[in-house]
Formats: sequence, structure tokens, C-alpha cells
Amino acid sequence: MTISTREQFTWPQAFAWAFAVLAILASSILMADEPIGGEEKRTSESSFYADSGRSQAVPDKISRDELAAFTTNGSRDKTALRSFKAGASANSTSLANTDFWFYLADVELFDDFDGDGYFSGIDLLFDADTYFSRAEVYAVVYLSLEGGPWTEYAETETFVINGTSGSDEYVIVTDLVAGYPTGSYDILIELFDAYDDAFVADMGPESTSELAFLPLEDAERDATGPAQRPIVINHGSGGGGAVDALTLAVLALLAAGSVALRRRRLLHSGLLRLAHSRERCA
Repeated sequence: MTISTREQFTWPQAFAWAFAVLAILASSILMADEPIGGEEKRTSESSFYADSGRSQAVPDKISRDELAAFTTNGSRDKTALRSFKAGASANSTSLANTDFWFYLADVELFDDFDGDGYFSGIDLLFDADTYFSRAEVYAVVYLSLEGGPWTEYAETETFVINGTSGSDEYVIVTDLVAGYPTGSYDILIELFDAYDDAFVADMGPESTSELAFLPLEDAERDATGPAQRPIVINHGSGGGGAVDALTLAVLALLAAGSVALRRRRLLHSGLLRLAHSRERCA
């Protein structure tokens, strides 16, 4: 007599299979919640000011960048830098040009809605100088997470530096939207000659503490602050006037929270950027 497969399948085996399936599902959920390696793409929004630094009201360029995921694997060497790749492709040196240098760099961090000390916005200002009376250049900016490899996050268009003038400061304002884990970051700026893409100067955490140990995280990890938390209203007995006043107060708080949340999401639209720049200058 032939015995069917279903009759041979015992309850212990069924439980074993069910446990294995649940284990696989749980593992998949955990991996989805905590992206590993190249699974979590980076998104950022940047505004570029090439004229008068932080006193400039309207940006010259606004971009939204979708980039490869961050990694902390490997050492912080030069192989990931644009200067190294340009030097290798041209079969030339990737050393800085002594005719160009960075005079200063300054960083202001903004937007920490959950108050944990980690910010999702970077306001980077730098001033590059040259021995020439005028030079056209562009810059590439990198972030390094917890001492890991350098990873590009912004690239400027061509701009002009005039000798050692202090009126040609460049500003990049960036909103880290997604894909930037909470941690300590360093910034590196590389400068290139726009004529032949030759690497001419750089400035990083070894040059100034302004570019080192920056507490950052993306906007998705920056949870909403107390102003955005739900508020429960007790509609028990009481005078109508008192209830109305309380309702108005709650609505005011909710409106303030909504404005703060929208500000981050629309930070780089033209109209809001203009208001932000004027507020910063004041």
C-alpha cells in the first residue's frame, strides 16, 4: 500500500517548518528596519551661494541629489577622492597646487527637532584664495562617518575667486533628507581648476576643527520635537470661555509645529530660501 506524503508529514515536522518560516520573516523585517551596507540610499538637498557668502539672499543653484549609501567599512584614504581619480586618469600628481589655498572654513549646523544634539542641516562657508588675480574653480565636498571612507555629498558649479579677496566666500546649505545615519561626521573640501579639472587645494579636519566631529543625522531620523506631539484635550465640564481659550492655545501650538515641519521639507524652495537667508543675515 502506498502512503501519501501528507500522511507521512508529522506534527513535529510541521512545527519545525513553521518556526523556520517565522525566523526567516523576522530576519527579513530586522534587515529592512536596519539597512546594511549599500541598501540605504542617500538623499540630500543643497543650495549654492557663489556671490557674497551668507549675505547673499538668493541661491545660484538648488539641487536634489540621490547618492550611493554610506559605509564605515575601510580606511579613510585618498582612493575615493576626486583628486586621486583625476590624478590617476591623467597620469599626474594629485598633490595640491601651491598657487591655491583655503583661507578659512566655517560650519553652522541647523534643524534638531528632537533635541538629541544631532542636526540634519549643514551651512558650510569657505573662502579659497589664489596668487592669480582671477581664477575659475569648482569644489567637491565629502563627508566621513565615524572615521570611515570619504563620500561625496555636494559639488559646486564653476565660480570665480579673485586673488586673496575676502568678498568671494562660497556657501553650501544642505538638508540631509535620508540615508545619513546618526553619528559624528567630518567634512573635506577639494578645489579644482575649472580649466583642466586639475586638483589645486583642499581643507579638512586636519586643517581646522570647524570641519571635524560634526553631530549629524538625516531628517528621517530627526524625530519631531515636543511641539509636534499629539495633545489630548479634556472636554469635561467647565465654562465655555475657558474651553475656547484652551482650544485656541492648542491650535496655536499645532500650527507652530506644522510650520516648523513644513519649513524643513520646503527649505530649498526659492521663496522660503529667501526668507531663510534674510533671517540668517539678521
